[in-house]
Amino acid sequence: MATPNRRLLITDLDNTLWDWFHAWYEAYSVLITEVSRKSGLSEDKLESEIRTVHQRRGTSEYSNLLDEIPSLVAAAAPTAPHRQYKEALHSFRSRRKIETRLYPRVLDTLINLRSHGITIAGYTESQAFWTAWRIKHTGLDGIIDTLYSAEDHDLPEGMSITDLRTGYIDKDSYDLKKTTHRHTPKGATKPSPAILRSILDDQGASPHEAVYIGDSLMKDIAMAQAVDGVLDVHAKYGEAQNRPEYDLLRRVTHWKDEDVERERQLSARRGSVRPSLVCAHSFNEVLQAFEA
Repeated sequence: MATPNRRLLITDLDNTLWDWFHAWYEAYSVLITEVSRKSGLSEDKLESEIRTVHQRRGTSEYSNLLDEIPSLVAAAAPTAPHRQYKEALHSFRSRRKIETRLYPRVLDTLINLRSHGITIAGYTESQAFWTAWRIKHTGLDGIIDTLYSAEDHDLPEGMSITDLRTGYIDKDSYDLKKTTHRHTPKGATKPSPAILRSILDDQGASPHEAVYIGDSLMKDIAMAQAVDGVLDVHAKYGEAQNRPEYDLLRRVTHWKDEDVERERQLSARRGSVRPSLVCAHSFNEVLQAFEA
C-alpha cells in the first residue's frame, strides 16, 4: 500500500481524529447552565468572567476554572466553588467523557497505516494534559508514536499539578505509557512551518517522506504547503467554525483580542488555500496519500 517515499503521517488531533469542538461545547454548555441555575448568576456574567480566567491561563480547558471566577467565589463563600457546585462539575466531566470519541474509521485507518510501516506523529496546539487524556481515552496510546503538544497551563501560586488533579481524575487516565510526548515551544501557534520542520527533523524524515492532515485550511494546510515536499491533506469533515454553537467558544475563548483578529484574518484568506488532497467524509480517505 505505502509508496517508498511516504513513510510518515503527521496528523492534527482536534477535529481531525476526534470532534474536539463538539465535546467541548457539550461539556461547557452544561457547566455554564447548571452553575448559573444554582448560583443565581447570569450566563452572560459567567461567560465574561470565564473568558478572563481562560485568557489569564492561556487555555479554554482550565481545570481550576470555577475557583478563579470572582462572582462564583463570592456566591459560594465560605465554600470553595468547586465544592459548592460539585454536581455541575460532575455533569461537566461526565459529558466530556461521553462525547470525546474518535471519528469513524480513525482507529482502523491508523492501525492499517502502522501495519504498512508508516510512523504516526500527532501535532496539536492544545495543551499537554487534556491532549494526553484524550489520547488515552480514545485508545490511541501507542497507536500514535510521538505526540507534539504545548506544555500545560500556568497554575495558581502554591498549587501543583498533583494538587489540581487529585481526587477527581486517576493518573492512569492521562499518563501515556507507549506514545512519546514532546512539547512545542511556549507560545507557539499554527501555522508554524518551523515547528513542522522540527518535527520532520525529530522523526528523521525529509519533507518528501511526509503526509500532513488537518482540518484547518489556514493553520494546517497552508503550514504544510509552506514546507516544500510535504503532501497536505485537508480533513474537511472536521471543520467546525461555521457551526452556530461555535459562538460559545468565541465568547469564553482564551484567545486575546489580537488573537481573535488574527484568526479572523486567517479565515478571510481561506479561499486562497487549495489543498492537494481532501478527506471530504472520513479520515480513512487519507489512505489515498499512501497509495502507489
